[in-house]
Amino acid sequence: MSGRTGKSGKIRSKGKSRSSRAGLQFPVGRIHRKLRKGNYAQRIGGGTAVYLAAALEYLAAEVLELAGNAARDNKKTRINPRHLQLAIRNDEELNKLLSGVTLSEGGVLPNIHAGLLPKKTGKHDKTAMAEE
Repeated sequence: MSGRTGKSGKIRSKGKSRSSRAGLQFPVGRIHRKLRKGNYAQRIGGGTAVYLAAALEYLAAEVLELAGNAARDNKKTRINPRHLQLAIRNDEELNKLLSGVTLSEGGVLPNIHAGLLPKKTGKHDKTAMAEE
């Protein structure tokens, strides 16, 4: 038998989580509870937690995909805070969203101001090539 029997002897099907109903990995029930306990509003609709869980899951997947690419570019198999920093700061929209966030041990983007770079001497210009 796939279900459990109660006192009445009828077979009940096993409960299905709201996360699995919505096709999500993030916990819809937990998010709903946190919304209710957080005193954000008197009443919280049923779809609110599903929508918020889907949005958070999408953001997490986006950051993790970009960080995984950064880790692979650095020939690493494990994502560390540096890879998260590189992923976020190189993506225009994520950088705007997380502009006020400081990642511990994340470092900074490699950047040298153009005025600090050495000047070109001009030894190998077109006139020198024409003389040869």
